Amino acid sequence: MSGSSAGAGAGAGAGAEPTLVVSLNGARGAADGAAVPMSPGDLVDAARAAVAAGGREVLVHARTPCGRESLSPRVVGPLLEALRDAGLGAGPGGGVAVSVAVSVGSEPDHAGRSARVRSWTVLPDRAVVRFAEPGARELAEELLERGVAVDAEVPVGGSPEPLARFLAWPVRDPARVRLVAEPASADPGPVAELLRRLPPVPVLLFGRGPAAWPVLRLAARYGTGARIGVGDVLHLPDGRAARSNAELVAAAVRARNLTSAGNR
Repeated sequence: MSGSSAGAGAGAGAGAEPTLVVSLNGARGAADGAAVPMSPGDLVDAARAAVAAGGREVLVHARTPCGRESLSPRVVGPLLEALRDAGLGAGPGGGVAVSVAVSVGSEPDHAGRSARVRSWTVLPDRAVVRFAEPGARELAEELLERGVAVDAEVPVGGSPEPLARFLAWPVRDPARVRLVAEPASADPGPVAELLRRLPPVPVLLFGRGPAAWPVLRLAARYGTGARIGVGDVLHLPDGRAARSNAELVAAAVRARNLTSAGNR
């Protein structure tokens, strides 16, 4: 990829509202509380409620009945089918895109991850590929070849290698690639530098734990997409424990609108 400038509106097309992705479960388990949906039925209910609250895409970590993350087609396929039966998933006329995380948490061996992706019989709309993990570029290529759009996840403010790996990737179809950046803090300096260096691809910012809400407001400031959900944070901006993904999404919509209004 050759570098170019990017800034406000980097998360959406001209005139479009920036995307708000809901991380429904992440790497969390039942021990993290009742707000974390575990079963396919719980994930479907959580996704529908989150979309009703203002979410525009959903990200899921597929799990076996015992709670272990998995990329097996016998686990991923039924979950995607359940979400699509509930009216979720992008179609010819748009819709709510469904993403699946493809990481070492679900398959430690990068060759094994590739084999799993090739074995899928039901495909997600998008897949999150962590460019800090081995084999990310090859995995992203395989997903694109299968017709799955790629969210290339990179940390911001830590090791520069994942971002350098992404920038060196000669993407043939940039319209189906999005950069998902995780700043270590809401310091605008590294994010502004990141946006200046990027090729013209959509950008989404997110933070985990204490960084989640400051980074969401930073995303609103720069006009990029954002991500929220119990997969990333378990508390509302005022410190109260969130009861659901939908409650987090409603709070994110309010926070984003307030920040955007303050920028005018």
